[in-house]
Amino acid sequence: MHAVLYVQAAATLFMTGLIWFVQWVHYPLFARVGSGFEAYQVEHMRRTGFVVGPPMLAEAAAAGWIALFPPPGVPRGAALAGLGLLAAIWISTWLSQVPSHRRLLQSFDETAHRRLVRSNWVRTLAWTLRSLVALWMVVQAS
Repeated sequence: MHAVLYVQAAATLFMTGLIWFVQWVHYPLFARVGSGFEAYQVEHMRRTGFVVGPPMLAEAAAAGWIALFPPPGVPRGAALAGLGLLAAIWISTWLSQVPSHRRLLQSFDETAHRRLVRSNWVRTLAWTLRSLVALWMVVQAS
């Protein structure tokens, strides 16, 4: 059972580090790409899926398992809080970031770019809080 906690913590910590990089470095630099932005955006989306897909799926599976079957020492409320934060991340991804990225596939659009950077704070903060929850659960179960 502890393995599921470790999978969740590893995936969450990976995604937290990645989302902070994306928030502070990667997304803001979209505005500097210039000509060829459409091709850049297509390649960005293709490559990003390979990097974020596996850890996001592992994190979701682990969080769901932990919420259903909390390990000894882990309060169900903590497991549900972690799952709720993950739901906020996925909802934000599909309702805010994905539409902004799709708009940017057509051409660079300052409004879509600004929306992408601003709305991504939801995921950045939620993953940061998830990291704290995931690490706390590991400590509680130890």
